[in-house]
Amino acid sequence: MHRYTATETETVRKWQAGAPDDNGQTPERAVSDGQGNPCRHCLRDIPKGEAMLILAHRPFATLQPYAETGPVFVCAAPCTRAAADVVPDILQTSPDYLLKGYSADERIVYGTGEITPTPRIADKIQRVFANPRVAFIHVRSARNNCYQLRIDRS
Repeated sequence: MHRYTATETETVRKWQAGAPDDNGQTPERAVSDGQGNPCRHCLRDIPKGEAMLILAHRPFATLQPYAETGPVFVCAAPCTRAAADVVPDILQTSPDYLLKGYSADERIVYGTGEITPTPRIADKIQRVFANPRVAFIHVRSARNNCYQLRIDRS
């Protein structure tokens, strides 16, 4: 089995309080248009008209060549972190996603990255985790490569 891992509450609360993002910049405030603004904490689309933050996030513990930094959205107001045992809403809003496996030292495990149609995500997760070198999976936007969430082994 596996866990869907949203961005940590402590990290998100700091951004919501105005702490700098992973580029050292203050998160930008914006209003969601209701189209493709998934919060990386509650793992739901931010509703139209709701305040949101746009910021740079590097979802890795260490700095190294594979530690990608990119834009993410989070709710501007406190939201509840998504449950780890439920397929998150944001994994049902796009026709496909980029999934790729990473080793315990946060390096891409080559051969695991693939744009995967949404109905085939569960099968892709099983295939990637069949490789014992894979410690976790990143789910990213298939169009813009934006980080969505992490999937961990249980």
